[in-house]
Amino acid sequence: MDHWDYIVVGAGSAGSAIAGRLAEAGRRVLLVEAGPKRRFPWTTIPIGYGKTYTDPRVNWMFTSLPIPGMGGRVNYVPRGKVLGGSSSINAMVYSRGQPADYAAWEAAGNPGWGWEAVLDCYREMEDHDLGAGPAHGAGGPLHVTQLTEAEAHPLTRTFVAAAQEMGLEFTPDLNGESIEGAGYYQTTIRRGRRESAATAFLRSSPNLRILTGRQVTRLLVEDGRVTGIATEGPGGAKDFRAGREVILSAGAIGSPALLQLSGIGPAALLRRLGIAVTLDSPQVGRNLQDHLCYDHVYRTVRPSLNQDLGSLTGKIRVGLRYLLEGKGPLAMSLNQGGGYFRADPESNVPDMQLYFSPLSYERAVPGKRALMRPDPFPGVCMSISPTKAHSTGHVELAAPDWRAAPAIQPNFLDDARDVAAMVAGARYLRALSRTPSLGAVIEAELKPGPDCDDDAAFEADVRARAYSVFHPCGTCRMGPDPSAAVVGPDLRLHGLAGLRVADASIFPEIPSGNINAPSMMVGRMAANLILAQP
Repeated sequence: MDHWDYIVVGAGSAGSAIAGRLAEAGRRVLLVEAGPKRRFPWTTIPIGYGKTYTDPRVNWMFTSLPIPGMGGRVNYVPRGKVLGGSSSINAMVYSRGQPADYAAWEAAGNPGWGWEAVLDCYREMEDHDLGAGPAHGAGGPLHVTQLTEAEAHPLTRTFVAAAQEMGLEFTPDLNGESIEGAGYYQTTIRRGRRESAATAFLRSSPNLRILTGRQVTRLLVEDGRVTGIATEGPGGAKDFRAGREVILSAGAIGSPALLQLSGIGPAALLRRLGIAVTLDSPQVGRNLQDHLCYDHVYRTVRPSLNQDLGSLTGKIRVGLRYLLEGKGPLAMSLNQGGGYFRADPESNVPDMQLYFSPLSYERAVPGKRALMRPDPFPGVCMSISPTKAHSTGHVELAAPDWRAAPAIQPNFLDDARDVAAMVAGARYLRALSRTPSLGAVIEAELKPGPDCDDDAAFEADVRARAYSVFHPCGTCRMGPDPSAAVVGPDLRLHGLAGLRVADASIFPEIPSGNINAPSMMVGRMAANLILAQP
């Protein structure tokens, strides 16, 4: 038996933030990660996520159940299996959401989770290109890079001009006082290298032991208290004990699955699987939310990144620039431009996110990506993603075996409001492509194509081609009522002592935008809550 003050399960966006902060404060911490410790080139080079997208060494590569609202299509669910978790394989967009998101969290019975409190936490952990100020922090462990107009691809600059022609203001800071408008995305990149949660928060410390390559198979529960973890890995099974608390940070898929394996979850599901019920917690695995995305793809009359990344001479050129200068396309995300707007004119806040990529490629079957093999002609992609999800799904064990992948049902497009939002977004993309700036560089709309021009056709195309942008959350929802939530505002599990859950699974409602930043914030907040206790 190994004994620690705290055991953190999962070295992802939240887990790395928790473990690093607790160790820094003098607590003895064991951080357990199922994936490998070593970095791979494609987890370091920013554009390498095109490779890690389908690399089983660093990616769980889950697949959903068939989704009724998408004609029975399945959805790919990549999740990081490496130090840094999904922050080591994602597209690196840094988006904190907007104040209304956190006002809703607090209004749902979670004091201390309003905008002012979480903004303080964001500022505490940031080392932002824009420097210290009311909106950002400097000197923190996490570096955030602001893409400049000069660094952006010329076609990205064209997109920003076109958005202004649509009436969106240019927003120089998409994490500023208001996120509404269009501009250039901020990313978790430091001097041309990916800034994962691991590189940001995990520092060598005598108080921190990082154990990789070990899968946590269940939580150890004694007399109504979680006391440790059971693991499998090299050398066989081994248990570890926590003197104070276990902190579950295995993500929106892994955390509810591990709770259910430990007999914590909906009693009927556990009994059906033959798992002894330790705690009937009906919301474990429920309330799955995600952001759905939808593309329009264009052939352009001006060169795009297709020429840089698709030809041998282009690859040599950008590769040499990266090696010599740490700059160029390999040193940034492909999601260069974007912003937020109100697709619903009655909305009080932006309800739709925009993405622009100066690259186009043919999307393959789930789990296979052609990002590193772009189209053999100049092309770009524009996308919309509603900031809120009304359709909710679930994560359930498919078998009482830690080796089996869980059953994931996102239920995309189950709610008519989500369908209406996607159709409104599709019409917006069509109008955006016909602005003077973009109209001058677009030769043809390849998908969905000009024949798709009424609401019924757009809806059919959305159901046929829309996809997740991999922001699963909410499956261990935070709230005061054990019948409607899994953890309380202090992130302690309702019904058992000795356990907190801290990752994207605790989101009461999905934030407006990419969720890596909010996940790291939850980790930092969890550490602060723990350090504030006697």
